[in-house]
Amino acid sequence: MRPYECMVIFDTAADEASVTGVLERALAALKAKGGNPGRVERWGRRTFAYELAKKREGYYVLIELNAEPPAVADMERVFVLADECLRHKVIRLPEKVAGRRAAAVAEAAAGAGA
Repeated sequence: MRPYECMVIFDTAADEASVTGVLERALAALKAKGGNPGRVERWGRRTFAYELAKKREGYYVLIELNAEPPAVADMERVFVLADECLRHKVIRLPEKVAGRRAAAVAEAAAGAGA
C-alpha cells in the first residue's frame, strides 16, 4: 500500500449534503478496491488566487489515504464524474514524509493520553 494525499475543491454553490455524498461515494470506491482512507480534513471555503470555472471561491477537502494505484484511479473517477467537484489532485507521498507524519501522530496521541 502506498501513501497518498488528495486535495478536492468543490463548488460552493453545492449544498453540504451533496458534497458529503460525493466524498462518501469516493471513499466507498476506494475501500471496495482495498484502499484505506485515513484522515479527511474539511478546510472549508477559500478564495481562489484566480477565477476557476467562473467561480471565485471553493470548498476544500484534504484526504490522506493508503492504497494501490487501481483503487486511487477508482476514487478519482468519482471526482471526475461529480458535477460538484471543480478540481482534484492526488499526490503520492514519499515514504519518508508518510513515516514522519505517522510518527508525529503517534507521539501526539501518546502525549494526549499521558
